[in-house]
Amino acid sequence: MRERMLRLAGIMLATAFLGEMKMNPFGETFRFSLGIAAFFFGMLWFRSVPVLVTGVLAGSTILWFRVGMDVFMDHAFFYESLSKHLPSAFYYFSFALIIHLTRLRDFFENPLRVGVVGALADLTSNYVELLIRHIIGESYPITWQSFLIMLLFGALRSFFVVGLYNMLSIRQVRALGEARQKELDRLLMINSNLYEETLYLRKSMSHLEEITRKSYQLYKRLMESDKSQANLALHIAEHVHEVKKDSQRILAGLSKIINQEELAPRLSISDLCGLVVRANEKYAELLGKHIEFEYQCDTHLSTNQVYALLSVLNNLVANAVEAIPSSGRIQIRVELDQGEMIFHVTDSGPGVSPEDRDWVFEPGYTTKYDLEGNPSTGIGLTHAQDIIQNLNGTLTIRDDQPDMTHFEIRIPIHQLHRREGV
Repeated sequence: MRERMLRLAGIMLATAFLGEMKMNPFGETFRFSLGIAAFFFGMLWFRSVPVLVTGVLAGSTILWFRVGMDVFMDHAFFYESLSKHLPSAFYYFSFALIIHLTRLRDFFENPLRVGVVGALADLTSNYVELLIRHIIGESYPITWQSFLIMLLFGALRSFFVVGLYNMLSIRQVRALGEARQKELDRLLMINSNLYEETLYLRKSMSHLEEITRKSYQLYKRLMESDKSQANLALHIAEHVHEVKKDSQRILAGLSKIINQEELAPRLSISDLCGLVVRANEKYAELLGKHIEFEYQCDTHLSTNQVYALLSVLNNLVANAVEAIPSSGRIQIRVELDQGEMIFHVTDSGPGVSPEDRDWVFEPGYTTKYDLEGNPSTGIGLTHAQDIIQNLNGTLTIRDDQPDMTHFEIRIPIHQLHRREGV
């Protein structure tokens, strides 16, 4: 209610003040002003505001505002000023009534219709005002010239309002679209991280299954030789089995999240690369680094392996951002070659020494340390390699570009469209 009252007050004030931006084409009392433009725009923009009530309030506000200005600023007589401006109130009453009867606010998707009806409402309301002025003794000649002038001004004011409304609506929709795209990007990145964890959880579950089986086999052997330790082996097997069941429940929950259709769309490879670049531009800015990002995609193919590719590419590009000292360049290039899609990720960082290239994909290997000297986990590239191998692809380091670190990913094209779990 408070918000609606504020909107009404805003429309009243804007209508009253813009009503003083005027011209008098037929005499001193009848005017064309921008007040109706403010009123009409308020009716279109604030849909919760009642039309008829606002029309009555606008007409009353205009009447008393102008009478007050005449009395207190020009020292005019009250009743003379009241009769002079009363017809203007009927103009706004009439305009609001026409907008209400035509249900104009139900046709926002048709700007031409809104503009035409607004112009005709303006023209009709002008004639209502002239009729009231004629009743109270004023005389205005009704000619084709005056008709055309009123029609022209009505069309100009109406289509100005419609144009302004649509321009602001487009900006609003665009801003909303950008906000939703940012939220979608964020969700995709979160889900790509969940994809990595799900992959490793599946591997851990297979290990747990193997441990359970061997623990039970140990229990059976101990029952034949050392029964005092057999119960311990059975106890271990039972607890490992419980851990496996808990892991299955976690895996089911994660799989449900990352397989939601609205969060796992089919993306074009170009859009996917753009998402990785946008995310890491923000990461580089957060780290205070000036890095030039570039991506080139020579294919129009799309993929449903969004999380897998996001996980790998984001891992490689984020590593590059961290490796570059203060400024540099990172490039993603995608091409097709004999049934394979090839991703090239290059950066101008310090590179990987020849003696380290055999170790970078090993779990725990790292060259990154935090400010306290603690090493990172060293499993990022291991994650990436396992994901690519799960797609029957390869991830390698190339040494074909001097002064550049070059990672190459090769994936069979048919793997980019496979069903999950195949």
